[in-house]
Amino acid sequence: MTNRLLLLVILCTAIVAGCGVLRIAEPLEPAPWVQAGAPRPASDAESLLLYFQHIRKLSGADLTREYEAARQAYARARTDFNRVRLAMVLSLPGTAFYDETRALDLCDSVAKHEGGRLQGLALLLGSHLQEQKRLTASAQGLQQKLDALKSLERSMIERNR
Repeated sequence: MTNRLLLLVILCTAIVAGCGVLRIAEPLEPAPWVQAGAPRPASDAESLLLYFQHIRKLSGADLTREYEAARQAYARARTDFNRVRLAMVLSLPGTAFYDETRALDLCDSVAKHEGGRLQGLALLLGSHLQEQKRLTASAQGLQQKLDALKSLERSMIERNR
């Protein structure tokens, strides 16, 4: 009986010591996109929403550096977090690295993880990208029709001269 009690005490001590080690391993610094003095995000989804808010404010060289950081993080660890992070950067219109198709692929791979912590955010971002793609195609179609009408108008004016 005393051997079992001693074994139980040792196991409990080992478990408690292990938990202490895990807490020490947590990063002491918050992510760069979390404002100083602000509470840490409660979830990865909240952290990524703060990240998107952060990158929307960046310009030129800072945005390129952030793209490289997101790309390298994804290359090191292909986690759902890094996939959504890279998809967010790739989905910023007007940038040299804008790649709607790749961003959609990254979102789709996260959205397929049933019950994943970032599944909902990936679905939201993916549906936004699909709608953006649809609207872009529609705008291009309308522009072609407008150009055809302008050409027709020019030819009618020339014919009347």
